[in-house]
Amino acid sequence: MPSRAPTRLEICVDTAEGLAAAIRGGADRIELCADLGVGGLTPSPGLMASARAAPIPVYAMIRPRAGDFIYGTADIAVMLGDIAAARQAGLAGVVLGASRADRSVDIDTLGTLCRAAAGLGRTLHRAFDLTPDLDVALDAAIELGFERILTSGGATDAAAGRDRLAALVARAGSRITIMAGGGVTPATVGALLQETGVGEVHASAKTAVIQDADLVRWGFCPPTLFATDASIVAALRVAIA
Repeated sequence: MPSRAPTRLEICVDTAEGLAAAIRGGADRIELCADLGVGGLTPSPGLMASARAAPIPVYAMIRPRAGDFIYGTADIAVMLGDIAAARQAGLAGVVLGASRADRSVDIDTLGTLCRAAAGLGRTLHRAFDLTPDLDVALDAAIELGFERILTSGGATDAAAGRDRLAALVARAGSRITIMAGGGVTPATVGALLQETGVGEVHASAKTAVIQDADLVRWGFCPPTLFATDASIVAALRVAIA
């Protein structure tokens, strides 16, 4: 019986320091973002350019603003420009998502974005988890040509959605990769892999950093920020080995 392919570890980061920490800890791929506090937004062109030298694939989040994933003409124009910036920076791929008013997959908008991203890798992000029918959304992702879906199985975290994740893995087969994300930690990832059969996992691997009270008083930052921790990435790496 052939051995199972190694589980791939994706780490989301929002700073150059976080990128370096994720690589040092043993990540297989990076989701490059800004502002992970709201689930990740499009990184700056400068951060994209700095990631070009990374020894592992880097995918840029393409999300122009916080909030919902219902995008109008102006939002789409921004996203198209951001996809072009990711391409110019030499990144391996982009992370996309778009919803209709009923939270189903916006096939028209995603079709436009996917055509603009032709030749780049493409991940469908957790807007997928908001859809009213995950099976329909999975089939749409396949038709649109996505490589993988980042999902917590329609729950707020992957552990709570493990049964649905297992069902999605079975439905996907070899047609698309299901990547589990949402609250994945070194303590939970082993059971998650065993119970779902996912081939990839996604985590923030972050630790809290208390900020200077004077900077907080001036409104330059919240009391606590989070930073990618290489030791947590390494612990995840060991746990999925």
